[in-house]
Amino acid sequence: MNKFVFIGCLLAVTACDNNRKDKKVNTLEIPNHIEQLAANVKARPDSVGLRFNLVNAYDSIGAYKLALTELDSLIFYDKGNYALWFKKAQVFEHAGDTTAAINHYNQAATIYTSPECLLALANLYAETKNKTVFAVCKQIDDLRLGRSYDSYTNFFIGIYYARTGNKKLAFDFFDKSIINNYLLMDAYMEKGYLLYDEHKIADALLVFKKVNTINNLYVDGYYWQGKCFEALQQKKQAVEQYQNALNLDKTLVEAEDAIKRLNK
Repeated sequence: MNKFVFIGCLLAVTACDNNRKDKKVNTLEIPNHIEQLAANVKARPDSVGLRFNLVNAYDSIGAYKLALTELDSLIFYDKGNYALWFKKAQVFEHAGDTTAAINHYNQAATIYTSPECLLALANLYAETKNKTVFAVCKQIDDLRLGRSYDSYTNFFIGIYYARTGNKKLAFDFFDKSIINNYLLMDAYMEKGYLLYDEHKIADALLVFKKVNTINNLYVDGYYWQGKCFEALQQKKQAVEQYQNALNLDKTLVEAEDAIKRLNK
């Protein structure tokens, strides 16, 4: 399973690659309900609500080019609409085009500097090792929105330090993030990843165990417990944790493959 950032509650953002990852529309199966929605839009092209629903539907199945085409048409007639620019940035982010996503989040922020938009920018700047993350996080902190937001800004600065190799500061900021919001699972997970990469497997295992003590439905915690037990050559415990992960997410191929490998 790849390590990635996922932020819940306030927004959902994921780390992007620099290359575009559009799915080919001609090989993408459009579900019937989305085809019906597209037909409804064709019958009522002036309905912004319907068209925005269609954008979200296309985005949800990875039909990014179709989503962007709809958004471009909407923006053409309403260039000052923050929600359209923000959604376009999200689509680019989901498609894996980090540069375009950052550009469009910034465009959205010129219309309305929302905390949601700033958090999305901070996440992408952190993941791309861009020092602009500090200015954006300060901008969020200056809004004094409370500890939940403080936990995210500390987390993103921690991500920046983790990605740029300053592990000590990364740990410090992940700890600050957890102090402000002990339910922010990503902060624990990132600490665990760093420990695992340093071959401090027993310490990493303790972190991943804590994740599942706090949230017994958190799939990644079980999966990484499995990896730690496997690295410690504790095969039985590894299989148990991989199975816990697979029970919660039947699509987790990595866990299924690990179980098969260890049961040989």
